[in-house]
Amino acid sequence: MSSEVMAIEQVTLNGNTVTLLPLQAGHAEPLVQAAEDGELWNMKVTVIPGPATVETYIATALAGRVAGTVMPFAIVHRATGKIVGSTRFWKIDRKNRKLEIGHTWLGQSVQRSGLNTEMEYLLLEYAFEVMQCVRVQFTTDELNEKSRAAILRIGAKQEGIVRHERIMPDGRKRNSVRFSIIDDEWTEVKALLQAKLARFS
Repeated sequence: MSSEVMAIEQVTLNGNTVTLLPLQAGHAEPLVQAAEDGELWNMKVTVIPGPATVETYIATALAGRVAGTVMPFAIVHRATGKIVGSTRFWKIDRKNRKLEIGHTWLGQSVQRSGLNTEMEYLLLEYAFEVMQCVRVQFTTDELNEKSRAAILRIGAKQEGIVRHERIMPDGRKRNSVRFSIIDDEWTEVKALLQAKLARFS
């Protein structure tokens, strides 16, 4: 398949409870308000924007979109119309038809509410069925047990631990856990996620 299949196109993805909007510079204040729900910027196992970092956070994401390697989203809770977090496709590799879903976070009050499951479903469906990916990967901090459990719950398989994969803002050398879903597994994962969503509805 030609590399054009993976051509970057920033789309809006709509579900029953969540909408993924193309991230914009104007989303800075709503993102900070979302992260304030639980003061998520104080977490040591991930990087979530706060008042002092949100503009750089967005600028980096938008630069990646221009470069064709990132597709960043603001997560909107449809019931309230409010932005409640952010996620993105990144490390988009057109030639090898693979990417990573990451930089994902939700305000504390909407965690474990079904929003994350539907968001992941929308992203995976688009990655495998529209972008024709053969691999979607996830990476999280070895210490982030909550994130590791969430990734396993959506049907991804753990591949291993990448030692000293990145340096965190506090200087800690982070070991990261890598997970993936491949195209051969998508039909089964899709059915799993649809069943989960049916229980939430």
